[in-house]
Amino acid sequence: MAAAQAGDRRAYERVLADSVALIRAVARRQGVATDALDDVVQETLLTVHRVRHTYDPARSYDAWLSAIAGRRAIDALRSHGRRGRRELHDEFALDNQPDRDDASMDAERRQQARQLREAIAQLPPGQREAVEQLGLREQSLAEAAAQTGRNTGALKVNLHRALKALRNRLHGDS
Repeated sequence: MAAAQAGDRRAYERVLADSVALIRAVARRQGVATDALDDVVQETLLTVHRVRHTYDPARSYDAWLSAIAGRRAIDALRSHGRRGRRELHDEFALDNQPDRDDASMDAERRQQARQLREAIAQLPPGQREAVEQLGLREQSLAEAAAQTGRNTGALKVNLHRALKALRNRLHGDS
């Protein structure tokens, strides 16, 4: 890596290629699923590229790389966990509702939509406005701020609080 820092392109290519096995090992130790290993490798190599100037040749390259790979592995696990809580996978949906007909599903969707509209209507004005602008109309923070005259920080806070309140009302989650 010291030669790569000095501008040796071949050394840089070699160090990146040689780093893949260590990155995979670190990611596996952290518990990253096999199908996500390549993503962790990519993210780690991109990070190494961005922060290569911070490597100190007097220290262990493997330790430096392992620290970066460990952080990227944790990022991947967190991301996977967040997606897993929000997403409903097709096989889950199909297995849990095998005998439902379209009419009953449509009726349930209409009821859920009505409950959501009622819950949004009960939010304080600032939170309701943030949900309407950012969630329902899918405006960017800049667009919503320009339309409402509020700053982006206030919109973010109100959206966060609104989503938490809606989650509590609709699902009873804490």
